[in-house]
Amino acid sequence: MTVTELPSPSPGPSPSPGPGAEAAARLREFSVWPATATEEPGGRVLLAGVPLADIADAHGTPVYVLDEAEIRDRCRTYRAAFPEAGADVHYAAKAFLCRGLVRLVEEEGLGLDVCSAGELELAVTAGFPPERILLHGNAKSPADLDTALRLGVGRIVIDSPAEIARIAAAVGPHGHQRVMLRVTPGIAAGGHAKIRTGTDGQKFGLSLRDGHAQHAVARVLGRPQLELTGLHCHIGSQITDAKPYLTALRRLVGLMARIRDVHGVVLPELDLGGGHGIAYRPGDPVLDPTALARRLRTALGEGCAAAGLPVPRLLVEPGRAVVGPAGVALYRVLAVKTTAGRSFAAVDGGMGDNPRPALYGARYAPRLIGRRSTAPVVRTTVAGRHCEAGDLLAEDVGLPADLRPGDLLAVPVAGAYHLSMASPYNLVGRPPVVAVRDGAARLLVRRETLEDLRARDVGL
Repeated sequence: MTVTELPSPSPGPSPSPGPGAEAAARLREFSVWPATATEEPGGRVLLAGVPLADIADAHGTPVYVLDEAEIRDRCRTYRAAFPEAGADVHYAAKAFLCRGLVRLVEEEGLGLDVCSAGELELAVTAGFPPERILLHGNAKSPADLDTALRLGVGRIVIDSPAEIARIAAAVGPHGHQRVMLRVTPGIAAGGHAKIRTGTDGQKFGLSLRDGHAQHAVARVLGRPQLELTGLHCHIGSQITDAKPYLTALRRLVGLMARIRDVHGVVLPELDLGGGHGIAYRPGDPVLDPTALARRLRTALGEGCAAAGLPVPRLLVEPGRAVVGPAGVALYRVLAVKTTAGRSFAAVDGGMGDNPRPALYGARYAPRLIGRRSTAPVVRTTVAGRHCEAGDLLAEDVGLPADLRPGDLLAVPVAGAYHLSMASPYNLVGRPPVVAVRDGAARLLVRRETLEDLRARDVGL
């Protein structure tokens, strides 16, 4: 492998002038890991007191490890920031969902938002109260709506005019269903163009600017079996500044005032969605939920006072910000090579279990675990195993020059939009999920096997 010294500071461990500087560098490196992460002198890394190498040996790789204490702490931070008396926090299930996580979220007092009959059925069969669930989706299938009504979902978020008549017909003339209306407030926010959902001219919601939102309000209010409880918006993902949320809030409060003036109806709820940004690498900006809540409450109070409205109940929907930093992905190095002056470490996972780098250019900070290396740090691209040139998990990151096949790499901040977006590309089964807490590990989701994949193929 060609050795190329990294400039300082580097994204990975590098030689330092003394133990103090080395300790500071390692502390910074672990800043995006769960709080329970520790490293022993020999380089072995533990999460919640459980050696990650032991999990890799027991369950194979790739494997996802979730720190339960980190998830609970983040749930409690949101509950404290948005007190139950004036707000609701709903976990966005699309980030990652399994039965174990459903129970944890329910125990911590959060609600849930789901996007399909599959997510909804899983949550309810795991014991989650359906009245604390919101159903989202820009193209809800008949099965989605039938399941929501059968299970008694708390609210359905209407995303298009066609859904108004469909839901009303499914409810029937003597039925009742609480609904919200998703409004597109005309705001560009988010970490990538593909995850900006508050702008006009994209698939989500009803535009505030062109009058479609106001027209949809009138249609919903004309259906006695539908109870319009409030307005909803989701302006994007990986947002690290509170300003776009404040702008959205002001515009939606303005619409609530117009609804009151035109229809004589005061809506009791306002849902500002999620998209709260987290750090994937040391030094990345983050959105502080406590500071966000404080600014939202102030702006909401002032805006409603100016409009002569009572303050509605505020809802937020964090997903990534709850579970993302609690996850660590483990991979085994299969090959190391240098080509055209570029160093590669190929691992046993890739875009099949984490498509985010290929989709959004997501950046991570992988590190060697299981042994301590004193070799120089080199720029290395961690490549996946799938047959795509774009299957790169991390480009030009700092890793030891003596990296070799059999080594174990850990990718922190892997709890959200990894397994939930995974696929069995190349007929490679999706990884398992293991939860750790207080020195113990338990399997939440088993590995998808070749037998699982073959069982779906029923034709000859």
